Amino acid sequence: MTPGFPQNTEFAPQFAGYIANVTNVTDPLLKMEDQLDEVTFLLNNLDPARRLFRYAPDKWSIQQLLGHLIDTERIFAYRALRIARSDQTPLPGFDENAYVVSAQAEGVDWSQLLYEFAAVRRSNILMLRNLPATAWTRIGVVNAAPISVRALAYIMAGHVVHHVNILQERYLLPIKPAV
Repeated sequence: MTPGFPQNTEFAPQFAGYIANVTNVTDPLLKMEDQLDEVTFLLNNLDPARRLFRYAPDKWSIQQLLGHLIDTERIFAYRALRIARSDQTPLPGFDENAYVVSAQAEGVDWSQLLYEFAAVRRSNILMLRNLPATAWTRIGVVNAAPISVRALAYIMAGHVVHHVNILQERYLLPIKPAV
């Protein structure tokens, strides 16, 4: 069962860009599965210097970016689970930069980070795939704004598209020293 594309009333404006990244997708779960291979292909064989590369002094390294993908994936999935289960408790936002600092992903073994991303993504796909049809359009509140479960699935896919684009444009070109 495909959840259908979310309406603009099902998510806050700050998520519109992520959803726009996957407007041509009819099944966000298939896109999420494809992204497992895409992210693995892009990141699997990076040497240590490349993993720690930052394209500007105030930007994350690739290793930190992968940690961010993992944390954010978990948060989006937690939100989707709570809302899918009809939990009406308003959920807070989070400070992604504070999470990156606290995660200390640059100290984590690279192969373990890649494995963790794949494990979290697979787990989330399974959770979403097994939702009842009625759960997809349930609306909850996150960071004081309405959001649906299906919007969260599209946001998860679109968030990875966003960061894969950044990886390809700013990180995986020849390394240039940060200014």
